Amino acid sequence: MNEETGSPPTVAPVSAASDHASAQPQKSAIAMTLSWLRDLMLSVVIAIVVILFLYQPVKVEGTSMMPSLVDQERIFINKFVYKFGIGDIQRGDMIVFHFPADPSKSYIKRVIGLPGDTIAVEDGVVYVNGKRLDETYVPDEYRDRQSIPLLRVPPEHYYVLGDHRTSSNDSRAWGPVHRQYIYGKAVFVYWPLEKMGILH
Repeated sequence: MNEETGSPPTVAPVSAASDHASAQPQKSAIAMTLSWLRDLMLSVVIAIVVILFLYQPVKVEGTSMMPSLVDQERIFINKFVYKFGIGDIQRGDMIVFHFPADPSKSYIKRVIGLPGDTIAVEDGVVYVNGKRLDETYVPDEYRDRQSIPLLRVPPEHYYVLGDHRTSSNDSRAWGPVHRQYIYGKAVFVYWPLEKMGILH
């Protein structure tokens, strides 16, 4: 009957429907990929903004913090950790501060004494509140034999030393640092890549 009248095959509509259905997953996959890329880019932008707002990249200059920090290394400092009551300065923190005698210069040193602590150095050995300070971050070859008479750290001040005691200009020379000069904490090495990691 169909052959005589020339009626179109009844399978044609089925074939057309199949082509349309196969196109749908392709469009869906493209849409999902674009959505994923958009979300990824947004996340990257937000991460960069947060890093730039909370952290500041700085270059280490000098050898006073060796072996913990080496000359020309790049690190991030947290600019807000000590502000707004977020965190307290702790013994052992590596802080960044404006040099009191010349605020145009920035130094990075390790906190040894907190406000109210007594500090003494005998033949290169540091004593805090009468007890020897365990300084695993200072290898023997970086120690000196200097002695400092007993002193008490004033309120709002911090006694700081470089880890490389024989080449560091620090509180032994110019006294404790007032909190107002401290503006960050060294938290992360990002260059060179082989030393990338959190600072302790």
